[in-house]
Amino acid sequence: MTIEPDTKDWTWILAEPCPECGFDAPGLDRDRIPQAICDNATLWAVVLDTDDAAVRPSGHVWSPLEYACHVRDVNVLFERRLRVMLAEDAPAFGNWDQDAAAVEGDYGVQDPTTVAQEVTAAAAAVAATYQGVSGDQWDRTGRRSDGATFTIDTFARYHLHDLVHHAHDVSHITKRVTVASYEADAEAYAAGQPPVSDEMAAAVEGFAGLLENGARVLEIGSGSGRDAALLEQRGLTVRRTDITHAFIRLLREAGHEATVLDPLVDDLADPDQEAPYDGVWASASLLHVRREDLPRVLGNLAGVTREGGVLHLAVKEGDGARFSVHGNIPGPRHFTFWREEGLRAVLADAGWDVRSLARGVAGPRGETWLDVTALRR
Repeated sequence: MTIEPDTKDWTWILAEPCPECGFDAPGLDRDRIPQAICDNATLWAVVLDTDDAAVRPSGHVWSPLEYACHVRDVNVLFERRLRVMLAEDAPAFGNWDQDAAAVEGDYGVQDPTTVAQEVTAAAAAVAATYQGVSGDQWDRTGRRSDGATFTIDTFARYHLHDLVHHAHDVSHITKRVTVASYEADAEAYAAGQPPVSDEMAAAVEGFAGLLENGARVLEIGSGSGRDAALLEQRGLTVRRTDITHAFIRLLREAGHEATVLDPLVDDLADPDQEAPYDGVWASASLLHVRREDLPRVLGNLAGVTREGGVLHLAVKEGDGARFSVHGNIPGPRHFTFWREEGLRAVLADAGWDVRSLARGVAGPRGETWLDVTALRR
């Protein structure tokens, strides 16, 4: 079946965030664009390694393989046009028909392994060219065949949105792959948990200090159970949950009650009590949630928390999303990065008032974190 051509003018995303994928072009620090492009390529390498990469979810929607081919060709096209904009004054570009390119290139039957390598190479090439742009060069212009005029600055933001949006188009795979990685190596992950840092100890202390002794806390993403044990040492009652069955099995084997729970789609209410929770602990768990899904998750959590209840949330600081194989398990896991302004907005819309937000909290591998304490309105 044929794909309906995309004839929409997407230049509006240069003025406001995209409601579908959450990309915020106006708020993006352009110095981070090269890394964000390379991060995007990590997603396609993982997606193309799945068994159903060449399968269309419906007859009128591209398969992940077809999307990956498109992303590869977009990176090649934008790298070529970027070089022209740097070399010529206000060049005019011919029309590029992405749908015709997909048909002519037979995207659906290309080799996924080869495409993954090509996506990575094309991303690295265009990222390197952007890296070389400086000063007044960002103001150099180019004109599209439909009359739209870009500076290199707006050209780069428009480009990155295209990549992020298509990552969103295949993001149904990211959750599946991430959970599978934890399922395969839950014991190794639990055994390799780092010692409790001073920052973590302070976060637990601050969270518990806002709650009374015996307060009921819903933990999202209990994993090894380390954080729950710390919270219970401070006199709190913790309901352990995780989306990964293997973690729940390990927790039960250790003598704890634990529930398989997906905060996006499952009923979060405590089946043993009618009263709402006093708090929610979600440290380094919701960073796996797709950007477009976090508002719903936070809303779900607010819906089962009493007024004035406390939320602890820790996510990685940065832009875009990527797959990573860092740490003590080999499987790829998907991470969504957040900036303070966007995270504050999502929390507020979901019914949480931010009490404190610590930026740039150092992690064990050179990454930085946003640590949030918020109260339920």
